[in-house]
Amino acid sequence: MAITASITISAGEMLAFFFLLLGPIKILRPFVKLTRGAEPRFCRQLAVRGILLAAGTLGAAAIIGERLLDNFRIQVPVLAITGGLILFLAALDTVMQQFRGPAGPDAEEAPLSMGLAVSPLAFPTIVSPSGIAAAIIFVTLSPDLAGKLTIGLLLLVILVLDLIAMLYARAILKWLAMPLYILGVVLGVIQVSLGLNIMLVNLSRIGVFPMTP
Repeated sequence: MAITASITISAGEMLAFFFLLLGPIKILRPFVKLTRGAEPRFCRQLAVRGILLAAGTLGAAAIIGERLLDNFRIQVPVLAITGGLILFLAALDTVMQQFRGPAGPDAEEAPLSMGLAVSPLAFPTIVSPSGIAAAIIFVTLSPDLAGKLTIGLLLLVILVLDLIAMLYARAILKWLAMPLYILGVVLGVIQVSLGLNIMLVNLSRIGVFPMTP
């Protein structure tokens, strides 16, 4: 029996979640640090390879995850509540990171090689565990092929933005570091609220948390 549902998350909300969990803001500084001292040609090749690997990882995870969840016949409201909880905690963690003190001493930098495209660039820098979870949840909750294609398009948009961000990472950090920091905080707060709202709406559907219109 397949999982069926009318998705209650708009394309705009999904794009906002993907932008926070998979988007360019969080990968700018790690990419600059990872490619410190590298030639521009190497940086471009690493960025392209990292994006291709990230796209393959997301696609495979979404397909496999959807089939596994379908086989377990998890009810849609339960799946939506689980997704809302994951998205809420991931967004909350991202927001709280903005207020934490500086991290401890950096570990020894890895030697430059294309192997960095797999780890740590593609995973977990571009594709975080919470980003994979979001892709699986949204694809599984999507009721039809059109919805799944929309999700695929949204992921493609985010990955293109990631690629552009890496190609121009140093210039972006030089001129737009503060606006991007503010945008990240604002989006994080919004997405914490969206994740909580997803949970409450679906709890009300199963009668656990009645909500008045």
